[in-house]
Amino acid sequence: MKRSSFLALVISSALGLHSFAADAPKPLRVLLITGGCCHDYPAQKDILKKGIEARANVLVEQIHTDDKSVKPPLPIYGNPDYAKGFDVVIHDECAAGVADLATIDGVLAPHRAGIPGVNLHCAMHCYRFGEFQKPVAPGADNGHWYEYLGLHSTGHGPQEPIAISFTDKASPIVKGFADWTTVKEELYNNIELLTSHALAKGKQIVHQKSKDKDGKETVTDKEVETVVAWTNEYGPKKTRVFSTTIGHNNVTVEDSRYLDLVTRGVLWSAGKLNDDGTPATGYGPGGK
Repeated sequence: MKRSSFLALVISSALGLHSFAADAPKPLRVLLITGGCCHDYPAQKDILKKGIEARANVLVEQIHTDDKSVKPPLPIYGNPDYAKGFDVVIHDECAAGVADLATIDGVLAPHRAGIPGVNLHCAMHCYRFGEFQKPVAPGADNGHWYEYLGLHSTGHGPQEPIAISFTDKASPIVKGFADWTTVKEELYNNIELLTSHALAKGKQIVHQKSKDKDGKETVTDKEVETVVAWTNEYGPKKTRVFSTTIGHNNVTVEDSRYLDLVTRGVLWSAGKLNDDGTPATGYGPGGK
């Protein structure tokens, strides 16, 4: 091969590689918010980051506090621009005592502006006040967070295994997933389904003890079933929102089935999930 031809081939190949690199999608920037009451967030934040980044072309950045109160001092409060530059925000905080409406609306501001949201477990029990145990009226001040979620939940029963069944098997978020049963977990209630679109239900057998007048104890099994994973379109921009109430214990959070579900929720919310449940081109593991 002549030297000129060889150089031309090298240059052409280099330009081709450069073009491919330039066209390769950048990782999705995902903000993970953790901290507050009742959960092992120091461990779970790292389980989630590692698990999601291994499954998709995603860079998870974290805002975390070790504070264990129901009013964790997260720096997002009072800063409605906290999600600037991010493609998705994962709310995994437990902040049931944060009840100031201006603060709550500041947390919601990026999502009203169109930044997608993913909500895990105790995020469903945050930012509530007033008579939140009852169904809230449309447009009520204490319903802003529930409007974003698309579902209203206020509490849970004892920890028992949850049998998860996927109800919308055509959804790309859960397509091809097999039903499974968790370890002992918290099954969150459903006060109102609002604008949610259910993807999965969870069924739990709760053992209820009672005594008769002679003091004899009887155990009765009660079956409870609620929606445990869903999607929503929020606000005037119809922002994509995915939520699941599963994920109290570390064993569940590090379960590959749970991490698959959360990762697909992240990709779907960002519009990077194909109809068959696979990541869009460039958003699979390692940018594939």
